[in-house]
Amino acid sequence: QVQLVESGGGLVQAGGSLRLSCAASGSILSISSMGWYRRVPGRQREMVAVVTSGGSTNYADSVKGRFTISRDNAKNTVTLQMNSLKPEDTTVYYCKADGVSTVSGLWGLNYWGKGTLVTVSS
Repeated sequence: QVQLVESGGGLVQAGGSLRLSCAASGSILSISSMGWYRRVPGRQREMVAVVTSGGSTNYADSVKGRFTISRDNAKNTVTLQMNSLKPEDTTVYYCKADGVSTVSGLWGLNYWGKGTLVTVSS
């Protein structure tokens, strides 16, 4: 039904930048919020940044001032611009869509992408 596809991960040196993109496809009417999460040792995933359909954003303290999330509601895409990357940012990043409503009448659905690996070398 609904798929999320991430792109933009890779290898970068500390202090460098990467841009992650995620596109949601399928029979989508609306998406309440879209965001990026990352794998953390000993925990499932932690929130990195989230943006609502109205443009409100929320960031993890560890990325404030370095990462910027943006969204295109018309295209159902979300982007994470990551600057001043640190080795501790190395992990798999996942895109998530919350509160998805579909043409078939389903609502309140949540979807995850498969993840993209970000590696920051020191």
